[in-house]
This record gives sequence, structure tokens and C-alpha cells, in this order.
Amino acid sequence: MKIVKKLALTTSIALSMAITMLMLTAKALGLSEADTGAASTTGIDSRGASFIGAGLAVGLAGFGSAVGMGNAGAAAIGAISEDKSLFGNALVFVVLIEAVAIYGLLVALLLIFAA
Repeated sequence: MKIVKKLALTTSIALSMAITMLMLTAKALGLSEADTGAASTTGIDSRGASFIGAGLAVGLAGFGSAVGMGNAGAAAIGAISEDKSLFGNALVFVVLIEAVAIYGLLVALLLIFAA
């Protein structure tokens, strides 16, 4: 039960941070109401959308890779402690997981610097 409480607390903190960042992004892009009370008519431009997409690409790829790295790293350490000859195989699996984060970074760079 203690783990469930920690998970709920961590999830609620992460959710509140995500909502705050979403509101700040909307404010920075001019999607919120102006000080005069009139709604903004400019909407979101393609440059702003590419920045949001780049942030999502890096963030989600990094998060997924971190979760996978935690699981695979723990399994790799357990396998290596039992049989030292599995070090090469374990290293390959860990590197393949890290490649996902690098692909997310490449997609973000393509989104930012594309015409």
C-alpha cells in the first residue's frame, strides 16, 4: 500500500506540472485571452506548433526510454550477477533502449530546423 501512495503522489505532482506547463505554453503562444478581455485572433502558427511537437517528441521519447532503461537495467544487472558472460548481450539491449531517446531528439531537431 505504501508504493501505491507514493505512485499516486508522484503522478499528481507530474500531472500538475504538465498542466502548468501547458498553460504557460498557451500563454507564450498567444492562445490565451489578452489583457483587454478579447480573445486572440491570431491562433497558433506553424512555428509554434513545431516547437510544441519538438518538445513532445523529446519529452515522450525520453520518458519512454527512461522507463524502459529502468526495467532493462535492473534485469541486466541481475543477469550479469548470475553469469558474467551475459555482459555484452545486456549492454546491447540497454543501448537499443537509449537509441529511442536519440531518435526523439533527432525528430525534434528536424521539426525545429525544417523549413
